[in-house]
Amino acid sequence: MHPAIVHFPIACWTLAAGSDIAGLWFGKIPTGWSGGLLAIGCVMAVFAMLAGMVELRRVPDGAPMKDAWVHMAAMLAAFTLFSLSLLVRLEQMKLHGPNSVSLVLDAGGVIALVIGGLFGGRLVYVHGVGRTPPK
Repeated sequence: MHPAIVHFPIACWTLAAGSDIAGLWFGKIPTGWSGGLLAIGCVMAVFAMLAGMVELRRVPDGAPMKDAWVHMAAMLAAFTLFSLSLLVRLEQMKLHGPNSVSLVLDAGGVIALVIGGLFGGRLVYVHGVGRTPPK
């Protein structure tokens, strides 16, 4: 389940950060989408993290488990940074456009997302976690 769900928060968070950056040049229209994308990404990330915790038992000890810990830490950092970016935009339960703090949080979230994605890819493509062995 985890590999199927992770695409949603990755896409939403990346598009939210992109919308915020686009808003610097094109005004409020792109930034109007970013708050909703952040919220959807954060909700879907909870489901992705739960699925990942269930599948953690399949990760063998040693190098794969070390990569899993780095992957989990980076993704938790991304979740935290994007959640904070969302919270910074809330004022009286209304979403506002990005400010300098939320843009920095978005940038940190994207960096953490890339690192987490690299280590998640290592789990699958280097260590073979979650892959069915060929018959």
